[in-house]
Amino acid sequence: MTWLPRMKWLFRIFVVCLVGFLAIQVIPYGRDHDNPKSVREPTWDSTQTRTLAMQACFDCHSNLTEYPWYSNVAPVSWALERDVEDGRTVLNFSEWNRPQDTDLAAVVESLEDDRMPPWYYRLLHDDSRLSETERQQLQAGLVRTWTASPPGDS
Repeated sequence: MTWLPRMKWLFRIFVVCLVGFLAIQVIPYGRDHDNPKSVREPTWDSTQTRTLAMQACFDCHSNLTEYPWYSNVAPVSWALERDVEDGRTVLNFSEWNRPQDTDLAAVVESLEDDRMPPWYYRLLHDDSRLSETERQQLQAGLVRTWTASPPGDS
């Protein structure tokens, strides 16, 4: 009968966790999924570059974010909202009319080092998993796009 007290404690812990999970659902942060208006995209060097950028970058680095169902469930919604806000601040393909908070070298390096898109994003988004060839094509296309149409140029 030594397992009975242990089961009671496990049940209590489960109830506390469940109540906590339900309680955090009332916090509204992370559920406002209104995309800001797209002002101006870069003049893409090719449709292929834009397609690859859409697959791997646009959910965090544009105003065209597609929010999945789990973006309404805290605490995942909080992390997702933070990532989108941070991503748009650093580089936003939908607001190419303003200077970006990153430079081309940093973008290329993050692609070369396989830091972008992040591993946890790729885990849930199959189309963001670029092959090495696609990654190189995206890098080269972004270099051509950025060089021909620098951010902040009107």
